[in-house]
Amino acid sequence: MPRALAPRALVLVHETDPVRQHRIPGTVLPALAELGVEAEIGTFLGGGRVPDPADRDLVVVMGSAHAAYDDDLPWLAPELAFLRRAVEVDTPVLGICFGGQALARALGGTVGRAPGPERGLVDLDTLRPDVLLAGRWMEFHYDAFTLPPGAEELSRNAVALQAFASGPHLGLQFHPEITPDVFAAWSESWSPEVAAAVAAEVDLDAVRAELTTRADDLAGACRAVVAGFLARADLPSAA
Repeated sequence: MPRALAPRALVLVHETDPVRQHRIPGTVLPALAELGVEAEIGTFLGGGRVPDPADRDLVVVMGSAHAAYDDDLPWLAPELAFLRRAVEVDTPVLGICFGGQALARALGGTVGRAPGPERGLVDLDTLRPDVLLAGRWMEFHYDAFTLPPGAEELSRNAVALQAFASGPHLGLQFHPEITPDVFAAWSESWSPEVAAAVAAEVDLDAVRAELTTRADDLAGACRAVVAGFLARADLPSAA
């Protein structure tokens, strides 16, 4: 496939509102831009159509409030087929939370309920600091993925596998894209019942305060994740 002057990324979101589609990727979009990658937003929700992954240089799959094992979702089968196609044609995929879970399924792994929820910022170690830095990352999930066949484990804690690599593909259980606005976008969509359940699990005011005070550090960490992904995928960047 002939490439454009700059690598082209498709960022898959699980939103239909055009404003929220651009809020949810958070610091991923500026990180891609700073690294010389042209990004477009796509979704399978609402009957959305996206380009063939063979026509893009990389794919980023963002999170979702839905479960990556809920095969009753009408858009999940097309999205999984898209990811399997990306793997088939060697288009590198960066999967974030739900996106990491969907990537794990596309690679032959499984997704299910985690032993417990993870909400808020969590310190994670790494088995491969050259691929993924240890750090304090945002977690917001009830589910977890297993290690796909042939993949390399990068990080694990007492709750779940947190990151894996498979060839050029990178799956993350945490949210490097987080900003105060991303967290606000999440919380705006919560029903009163969900908001009450989340508030029972985590100190939301403390989370918001840490996201604000550490905004620059978190943005830098996201950029490092994206830059490392591009390097592992052997894609050029402006870094």
